[in-house]
Amino acid sequence: MAVQVAIRHNTEYEFDRPVPIHPHVVRLRPGPHCRTPIKSYSLKVEPENHFVNWQQDPFGNHLARFVFPEKSRLLKLHVELVAELAVINPFDFFLEESAETFPFNYEPLLKDDLAPYLKINERGKQLTGWVKSIDRQKMAVVPFLVGINQHIQQYVEYERRLEEGIQSCEETLTLKRGSCRDSAWLLIQVLRHLGLAARFVSGYLVQLGSDSKSLGRPSGPDGDFTDLHAWAEVFLPGAGWIGLDQTSGLFVGEGHLPLACTPAPTSAAAITGATGICKTTLTFSNTVERIP
Repeated sequence: MAVQVAIRHNTEYEFDRPVPIHPHVVRLRPGPHCRTPIKSYSLKVEPENHFVNWQQDPFGNHLARFVFPEKSRLLKLHVELVAELAVINPFDFFLEESAETFPFNYEPLLKDDLAPYLKINERGKQLTGWVKSIDRQKMAVVPFLVGINQHIQQYVEYERRLEEGIQSCEETLTLKRGSCRDSAWLLIQVLRHLGLAARFVSGYLVQLGSDSKSLGRPSGPDGDFTDLHAWAEVFLPGAGWIGLDQTSGLFVGEGHLPLACTPAPTSAAAITGATGICKTTLTFSNTVERIP
């Protein structure tokens, strides 16, 4: 049975003086390939005196570019959307016969199209050693991916890291901890070292609490929850892009709403832009509510 939920996301920057607000790019609209139906969407921005241009980036993601002609002491973004959550089987896909087992090779024309997602960005000692330890004997590709995803989930302890940017794979493997974006980037680099096309995904994660406790197995969150999240997708011929959530060790389901999918994390940031020099106070909230 489907459940409709309303997600409300607020980001507010308060400045200590009126400052020029340079153009901002906002990537907070679910992408065209989002499998969860989006029933309605709105993005409201203050100052109200602004110009906005909705467009798609080179990777097909929705983005809004805002231009502010006047100085302001406030920049506020409010997203509200309604999503219909119905159970999605993450393994409900078919594969080309050539891609049913790992390792496999992409066809030449497809490999050219996937070139940005096959680029190896890091070759550190720990990363290459970690990749070499992976058993590459021929096996079914889905169990192979399940194993790698779960291996990273068990190896990297999740932490909520507020610093900007992405840790290098060497940092994440050394510390054995990182944010969702750090472990997603690690998984992407591991997959590319294995010859698999992978991309970075930023999006909303929605988890609904259970009405009753499960017996003998995990019950999930105590209450309804949403937040910005990051995960990886791998391209499998016949199936297309398949999502892997390395934070939970699971394949992506109905609670994952992709906002931006890109070869590198820098192109998937939710909000990018700059202002004049000032002191800034950031206020952020993200809530989910079931709609009767």
